Amino acid sequence: MQLAVVGSGYVGLVAAACFAEIGHDVICVDNDQRKLAALQRGETPIHELYLPELLQRHRGSRLQFSDSLRDAVEASSVIFIAVGTPPLQSGDADLSYVEGVARDIAKSMNGHKVVVEKSTVPVYTSEWIRRVMKLVSRTNSDFDVVSNPEFLREGTAVTDFLYPDRIVVGADNERSRKILVNLYTPLVDGSYYSDANRIPEPARITQYPRLILTSAKSAELIKHASNAFLAMKISFINAVSNLCESVQADVEEVKLGIGSDARIGGSFLNAGIGYGGSCFPKDVAAFRSVAQKAGCSFPLLDDVIKINGEQKHRFVRKVREALWTLKGKHLGVLGLAFKGGTDDVRESPAIQIIKTLLSQQCSITAFDPAATSRAQEELKGNISYARDAYEAARDADALLILTDWEDFTNIDLSRIKNALRYPMIIDGRNLFSCETMRKNGFDYVSMGRLSICAASVRESETHTDILTV
Repeated sequence: MQLAVVGSGYVGLVAAACFAEIGHDVICVDNDQRKLAALQRGETPIHELYLPELLQRHRGSRLQFSDSLRDAVEASSVIFIAVGTPPLQSGDADLSYVEGVARDIAKSMNGHKVVVEKSTVPVYTSEWIRRVMKLVSRTNSDFDVVSNPEFLREGTAVTDFLYPDRIVVGADNERSRKILVNLYTPLVDGSYYSDANRIPEPARITQYPRLILTSAKSAELIKHASNAFLAMKISFINAVSNLCESVQADVEEVKLGIGSDARIGGSFLNAGIGYGGSCFPKDVAAFRSVAQKAGCSFPLLDDVIKINGEQKHRFVRKVREALWTLKGKHLGVLGLAFKGGTDDVRESPAIQIIKTLLSQQCSITAFDPAATSRAQEELKGNISYARDAYEAARDADALLILTDWEDFTNIDLSRIKNALRYPMIIDGRNLFSCETMRKNGFDYVSMGRLSICAASVRESETHTDILTV
């Protein structure tokens, strides 16, 4: 098929590259000339596993980049809208970009088109797109509007697209439904997975993706409800972690116990400093707004948002309690992105915590494997950036872990200890076991677990040796 994808952000660029990967001809449209120039030079504007390989493989053949929406619409039978839907102050999603694209598509049609919502949008958006396009075209233009939500996680978006748990197609007529089903056939029938040059599958994959056919409204609700539920799991385990601290239990042990239940599962049950990114915060707020406008009481969403916000304040209190005072302290920080595997700092808990610490007159040296340049646009004040974890730790009063990069679990703890002014790590992501920190002689503060005091450990060991003698 010939496709157009409007928008070259995290969703649009990954979708365009992956559609090319499974055999379609794709035109990716954007009005950002700098970004287009970079893409046409072969550069990858976002940090995403396997995306550089796909762009290199298909750029100039199955995958083209253009600033002409009209040309892309005229050349394509299916047009995906993948532009941003940022939050408004009210919590509603800003749909002005979606509306603008829908208007331009309507002005450019030269035959039957299927217009697909790929952006995360509230229920009824498909109806509004259809209404706007009919008003603008002022002809008997033939088109259908379909909702096809994405379920991509930043950092693993390519494999999430090519090896999905499910593909949801929300179409209100059989014609458009068949077109979308044909579009995804290489994934649904497994033919893509027999390709020797395919992107490697994740270890978790055991079967072909499930194709779920729904109405457009149901598909729109599925996306928001999915993200709200995952955010709820994160807030739930964070609330449990706070209870664990109060009763001197270990949240990692509790997580293992409840996550082993197949009805619950262990994913999204990692205690920490809360969720962030471009999806969960705005999608939960937008879902709450949708419920309110529909006259439905949904107070659970209020609690999810409240707990998530409190986790950042709770972590700052832990830092203050560990150091007694914050003013004048020099802190090393590992992690700036909202989670490991991405360079995205939007709504990053790490950025928000750093801003609070800087306001308390701390000085900070930070390291992130991918997000430093984006963080520099957000952070001002007494902060510098390191080339690695050891430089970030040098002469710091404590080392804070704010992002769950896998790289951080492999750092040389003896080098970190020697670099620090005091052997103190305050871990907002529970990357290390308490036993490991105890053996390495750290003061270690984490989330939902008892703190480790290195001095007490050494004193206890010395006392034991004396008794033994």
